[in-house]
Amino acid sequence: MYSYLFGPVPSRRLGMSLGVDLVPHKVCSLNCVYCECGRTTNLTLERKEYVPCREVTSELADFMKNNPAPDYITFSGSGEPALNSRIGEVLRFIKSSWPKLPVAVLTNGTLFFMKEVREELLPADLVLPSLDAASDKAFRRINRPFKSLNIEQYIEGLISFRKEYGGRIWLEVLIIPGYNDSRSELELLHEAIRKISPDLVQLNTLDRPGAVEGLKPASREMLEDIVRFWEMDNVEIIAAPASRREKKSYRPDTESAILETVSRRPCTLEDLSEILGLHINEVNKYLDVLEEEGKIEPVREQRGLFYKLKK
Repeated sequence: MYSYLFGPVPSRRLGMSLGVDLVPHKVCSLNCVYCECGRTTNLTLERKEYVPCREVTSELADFMKNNPAPDYITFSGSGEPALNSRIGEVLRFIKSSWPKLPVAVLTNGTLFFMKEVREELLPADLVLPSLDAASDKAFRRINRPFKSLNIEQYIEGLISFRKEYGGRIWLEVLIIPGYNDSRSELELLHEAIRKISPDLVQLNTLDRPGAVEGLKPASREMLEDIVRFWEMDNVEIIAAPASRREKKSYRPDTESAILETVSRRPCTLEDLSEILGLHINEVNKYLDVLEEEGKIEPVREQRGLFYKLKK
């Protein structure tokens, strides 16, 4: 079982993506109400080597030696990866070891006001920051940031990164009805997006249980209305996750793969079937064993039964 890698998982945006987790659960600069990883336990802007990067690179070398190459290696996981002060070293290790393998960085983008963070991410092929609000009131309500962060600093950091970075930027905007879907907030978001000038804007909504109960996903109709309201030709609504189709499972160690995945985000039986490339009935057998051993637990949510690591 890997400590810092998970997957490969079928990503809605990146195909089969091998996740790299550079911070412990749940170290982040935001405490978003919708976060599928749960509430932030260490809300911080402190950058340091939260996990030993030498072990991360060792796990990457082992995975690549023993498994098919994924479509992407993706810095993501259960917190903000840019908080790790050695993210740039890990990124350079990947690009020097497997130069043809694209690397993506899933980040909330809040640290881009720091010049060193922007410079460390320059070798990435694709950066996917997020921006869910463009007013400080909505920002604090939906993202619940570290106290010294403000929305102007956040947006200016994204604008600066766009000017310095030659790769692709896909900006994710996650819509939560009642939080950031008012006309005034959508107008401010539209203005901020134009200034940031990403290659693509990906409009998203809830897919898994969030950190706060009672949240509801935006309807497809609402998201389509927002696309029409913004009148931008680079906005897309994120579709369902990519399928493995006929690909065989990447991982023979199924139990470890399940534990690695649900330790970072709750998953349904269907999610795990897609991730593992196994029939639902086969996955169910592993879930029964892991639940009986007290390693995982099911949680009933509005959108179905999700499995998570038992504390």
